[in-house]
This record gives sequence, C-alpha cells and structure tokens, in this order.
Amino acid sequence: MRKFRLLFIVYALIPPFLFSTPLLAKEDTYRGLSDFAKALNLIEKNYVEEVSSEQLTRSAIKGMFDSLDPYSVYLSSESLRNLEIGTMGEFEGIGVEITVRDELLTVISPIEGGPAQEVGVKSGDVIISIDGESTEKTNIVDALDRIRGREGTKVDIIVRREGTEEDHKFTITRRIVKLRSVESRLVEKDIGYIKLSQFHRDSADQFLSSYRGLEKENGAKLGGLVLDLRNNPGGLLEQALALCDMFINKGLILDVKGRTEFTSKEYFAREGMEIPTDHVAVIVNRGSASASEVLAGALKDSGRAKIVGTRTFGKGSVQSVIELSGETGVKITTARLFTPNGVLIDDKGIEPDIFVEGGDKDSTSDPQLARALETIKHM
Repeated sequence: MRKFRLLFIVYALIPPFLFSTPLLAKEDTYRGLSDFAKALNLIEKNYVEEVSSEQLTRSAIKGMFDSLDPYSVYLSSESLRNLEIGTMGEFEGIGVEITVRDELLTVISPIEGGPAQEVGVKSGDVIISIDGESTEKTNIVDALDRIRGREGTKVDIIVRREGTEEDHKFTITRRIVKLRSVESRLVEKDIGYIKLSQFHRDSADQFLSSYRGLEKENGAKLGGLVLDLRNNPGGLLEQALALCDMFINKGLILDVKGRTEFTSKEYFAREGMEIPTDHVAVIVNRGSASASEVLAGALKDSGRAKIVGTRTFGKGSVQSVIELSGETGVKITTARLFTPNGVLIDDKGIEPDIFVEGGDKDSTSDPQLARALETIKHM
C-alpha cells in the first residue's frame, strides 16, 4: 500500500484507502489513457534518442500536477526529503517561504533571523530570477531546490517589489537556518509578549511553557497578552489547532472542506482553557500565512482576541503528501480552510480588526506593537 503523510493537517484526517481506491472510470478517462499509451509508445519507438519509460511517465505525472494549483506538485526523492526536513526545526538554505501567486514566484515571508531577512528580502517580493535563470513557469518545489544548497555556498536572486521601479538583486550565503519558534518577554507589568515565528513539531508545547514562564516572572496571572504572528508562514496545522484549543473554551475553531467526506472535517475546542488571560491582541501582517491564519481567524471569530496589523497572506489550503514508487511522491491540495464564521482563508486572508501599517526594518518604533498594547489596555 502506498504511504501518505499530511504536513499541514492532523494525520487521521484522510485514510490510506482514499488514495488506493480506483476512481469510477468515465469515457473521457478511458480516451485520455488510450491517448497517453499511444503517445508513450510513439516516443519510445520513434523519438530520435532513446528515452526510458520511467522518465516519460514521471514527466507526465509532473505535467499533470503542474496544471493544478501552485501547491500541488510532483516530488523527486530529494524534494520529498527536503519537505520532511522542513518540519524538523532547521534546514540548509536562505530561510524563505515561497509560493506561486498569479503565476509569479512570490515570497510569503522571510524566516526570522535567516539570511534572506538579513539582506532585506520582504514578504510580497516577486522572485524573477535565481542565479541568472528566469523563474517563469517554475513551480514551488523546483524553485526551492534551486534556492536551497549547502552551507557556505551563495545564490543570487533578483526580486521585483511593489511600489518600487527598480529590481533588487541580492547575493545570499546559505547557512543552517534554525527555526526559532517561540520568543517571549514581559513588555509591561502584567502584559506579556510572545512571538511565534513558525509552527513546527514542538511549537504548542513551547508556547505554553513560555506563557507559564511569563506568569512566573510577573508573579501573577497576566492581565494581557500580545501574540505576534507577523511573518509566520505557517507549518504544521495540528500545532495551530492545539494553540486554538488553549485559548478557546468551546465551539468550532476550523472548518476543513474537501470534495469528499474523507477530506472534510470540523474541529471543535475542548472544554477548559490553558491560557486564561482575558485581554489578547494578535499582530499579523502580509507575511502571516497558513497555520498562523487559522489561529488568527479562530481567535478573531470566537471573540477571544482583537487582530491588529494588516491583511494576512491568504494561504488557506490543505496539502496531502503521498509517496509513489522509487522514493518519489506527490503533494496535492485536498481541501480548503474556513474560519468558524465561514470566511475562506485561501486568497482572501484574515482582515484585522484594527488596521495598522508596520514600521520600516531599521525603525526603532513598532507602531503595530504599540497599537496592540493600547488595544489591550482599553479592552
């Protein structure tokens, strides 16, 4: 039986037999398979150079997935390994989360403290070339394979930035990028600040530990909490759901809608809250995506928090990773995500309750944090 894994949703959502049950054949399916067999045979017998059936078949699979949405892709054995490494907490590269939006290779967010952020790459930048080669018609996996590399090597990227006329060229030295998931501090008496940079395997536990550490430092229950999700590109959705459950006592926290009952599921909070703080403000920006949008949307719709900042990126879909033969695989979009109030996250994002632009990279002030603190004090 083929193996499968879900990187953006809990493992129990889709059973293995969903991917091994034959589809009801349609007449156009038979016709398409017949045409494929004829084309394959034609190339094998008549093409000027010998091409293996395996190479042709994998190219055909890649072409099928390239015709779908940007997140559905064919995975080579190396790409499959890289995908697994991305959930472990560190990897070699420049530290950037990317997608394809409107057929353009777009930066969702530079990872906090990574080489890309340090040289000035920003959320929303469109990468038009990598090492002098155009990114036109490049899918996410191919682009990541070109950007990533061994520690100490360099990569040149050229980006196009909204609001500027000139393209920006960056030469970035790859290194080990450690995902610093949680950072925390007391910003004022009785008010804590926790920044979540990524959702990896231990993020929920680290968050709870940080929160309890702030209570201990404060010497009493926190009167307010700022949750910073800026430039958080997402990660493991199960971790975001665990955090939702810590804040919300009851009710729907996420609605996952796919084509079948196996790819659709509603998630509800369990009774009891591990984060009892009454006044919560969440800061988001364009670099907040995927699992961070799920968390922000649930806290907003439940009335548990006020959202401060700018509209989030709008990456609200679920990808399932299925292994094929020869250690290869595919990643396919199986569902879309909706907030408890039925708001589609994909392509729309989460609108803040209080719109505040962020400060420049070199600015000593943080208008979004300042407004979040002001919001907490007036709750």
